[in-house]
Amino acid sequence: DAAQLMKSEDVGPIPIVNDKQTKKLAGIVTDRDLALKVVAEGLDPKQTKIEEVMTTGVQTCNPDDDVSNVLKLMEHHHVRRIPIVDDQDRLVGIIAQADIATRIDEAEKTHEVVEEISKAA
Repeated sequence: DAAQLMKSEDVGPIPIVNDKQTKKLAGIVTDRDLALKVVAEGLDPKQTKIEEVMTTGVQTCNPDDDVSNVLKLMEHHHVRRIPIVDDQDRLVGIIAQADIATRIDEAEKTHEVVEEISKAA
């Protein structure tokens, strides 16, 4: 189901919430998670639960955070996406490396961040 949702929405990550009412962030599953933890391990995608392959303890930011904070987290944790949560840890969005690269007119900083994120963790 997750892979089909990624395809239909043309996205790589899916933030996972505990329930649709509270939208409290539980984790995130990416296309890479599905490839490495399901396909490469030979698991049955119809029997494998998202909670078995999702990443928990995800680094997050708040909507009021400075973009520089997001960049620092991406660089430090070698991730390309950061979920955005409010003060009650409810998911309000997600910011990706590509969002920053296409919206901030700082080519040198963008190059530096992409290079740092791409290094092996």
